[in-house]
Amino acid sequence: MKYTLPLILFVLAPLVSLAEKPNIVLVITDDQGYGDLAHNGNPHVKTPAIDKLHSESVALDDYHVAPTCSPTRCGLLTGHWTNRTGVWHTVNGRSMLRENEITIATLLKNNGYTTGLFGKWHLGDNYPYRPEDRGFDEVFRHGGGGVGQTPDLWNNNYFGGSYFHNGKIVDAEGFCTDVFFDQGIDFIRKSAEAKKPFFAYISTNAPHGPLHCPPKYMEMYKGMDKKYQAFYGMITNIDDNVARTRKVLEELGIADNTIFIFTTDNGTAYGQGIYNAGMKGSKGSAYEGGHRVPFIIRWPAGGLHSKKSVKTLTGFVDVVPTLLDLCGADKIPAALKFDGVSIRKLLYEADSAEWPDRFLITDSQRVRDPIKWKDSSVMSERWRLINGKELYEIDDDPGQKNNVATQHPEQVETMRKFYESWWTELEPTFSQTTEIYLGDDKAPKVTLTGHDWIQEQLPPWNQGMIRVGNDGNKGKKHEGYWAVKVVKSGSYKLELRRWPSEADAPITASLPAKPNVPGASKAFSNNKGKAFPFTKATLRIDGKDVATKDIDKDATHVTFTVDLTEGSHQLAPVFKTANGNETGAYYLIVSSAP
Repeated sequence: MKYTLPLILFVLAPLVSLAEKPNIVLVITDDQGYGDLAHNGNPHVKTPAIDKLHSESVALDDYHVAPTCSPTRCGLLTGHWTNRTGVWHTVNGRSMLRENEITIATLLKNNGYTTGLFGKWHLGDNYPYRPEDRGFDEVFRHGGGGVGQTPDLWNNNYFGGSYFHNGKIVDAEGFCTDVFFDQGIDFIRKSAEAKKPFFAYISTNAPHGPLHCPPKYMEMYKGMDKKYQAFYGMITNIDDNVARTRKVLEELGIADNTIFIFTTDNGTAYGQGIYNAGMKGSKGSAYEGGHRVPFIIRWPAGGLHSKKSVKTLTGFVDVVPTLLDLCGADKIPAALKFDGVSIRKLLYEADSAEWPDRFLITDSQRVRDPIKWKDSSVMSERWRLINGKELYEIDDDPGQKNNVATQHPEQVETMRKFYESWWTELEPTFSQTTEIYLGDDKAPKVTLTGHDWIQEQLPPWNQGMIRVGNDGNKGKKHEGYWAVKVVKSGSYKLELRRWPSEADAPITASLPAKPNVPGASKAFSNNKGKAFPFTKATLRIDGKDVATKDIDKDATHVTFTVDLTEGSHQLAPVFKTANGNETGAYYLIVSSAP
């Protein structure tokens, strides 16, 4: 059989009128695997609401995503392979969704929907990569990939704190998952009152670590190791919020014509030690446990309201074309192509004998620049090719214990050829660096954080690393930089900071640790802030040191004014000690000079 990349032109005739268009609620959790649900055989976790949803929905039971979070989210929202979109990592400037990508939020908005995101975005914190730049009307989110990560508001943890609401900072009370569902439910109510179809994307950062959890949920798992108490406790809290959301839909009288989806972003991060549904691998792995996850969809008005299992191979790149198909969206750019396909037929006919076998690919790069074959899985209905070398017959060997590559060399060769074609098509896009815009009227003031340093080493992606002074560099010289695009030539003010503006602390000061919060992990803010004996600040642009200033005692920042020409630049400001050691400025605030 000849295989070609499933890159298709998407043209659909409208299926329903605007008044009949179904609402969409898409709930996606973080680091929860296929086996972290009771209905999938886990004997420990308590998920009665999601189990009930499963009992009256269609479940995709051979559904695959990327092995980590940002890559899954970009594919889920665009219908494109992760490596095509520029998102193959979760940090290092490789988690920002390229500006030319069109999200489902934009497509639905163009078809009469109001759209909202609540919780985790993790596809860019600066223009033009923020959710409000990518089709979402209503946005309530944390920064970076989780609460308390470097782009998030300072000292945030899973309880209370502050969030970004439509570009403004607002305070919130309560556990983060509850807060995000509160905001999502409020959006649903307002949309229903306005009688406008809506897309509510409720994206929790839980149960991703650090493992913080309300005590009452940990009590439900008393007797287990504390990390499992917190991990499963967060999942049960999510379950309660799923029940709460579905109840609101019923009360509003819109449950029947709402497509309700529950899914997760990658394999389990903690549950593999107890139950992993017989799969090998976990988050980050090319084996099944890293990327086979739950996907449950219910739409009573559309006839999707009975328990059904689809065992045909499907993937996250299929979600956008499928939802557009179900919603009858007809205002779609003629040139837009997807890497996935609509699986509408499978939802209604389950494992249709007419469904063609095809190849899907997932990989876990987590490096600055993609590496061929790295942590990859080429998948078909029957086979899995791991890293281009290991072959598994997945139905007979779901635990991937018996490598049969030597027995089936022709199958290995067929799958390798597909991967080679896929790589050849995508490789030219890898050099298209996602650059943060400076000088654009839509974002006149830009805050850059160490989370997005482009460097070989892992950057300081969370506030715990900022506090202890970890910049990922092993030598004396700072190697990282921010890739920026200056929209218009001019004079710019660059403000270098050791601590974020919210902390407003001197560059050379230490900071006290904040109290810990309930759970099994130490909060990022529970680390004492390290004091550095910095004496100078240097502005490095495009690899050249263009200016240096002494750091005044008690100065919270050092400001440089510099002329920047339109186009691409690399910014790498540093702080230096008397002996010449460098540490990157963890925060840089850029605005046009007066």
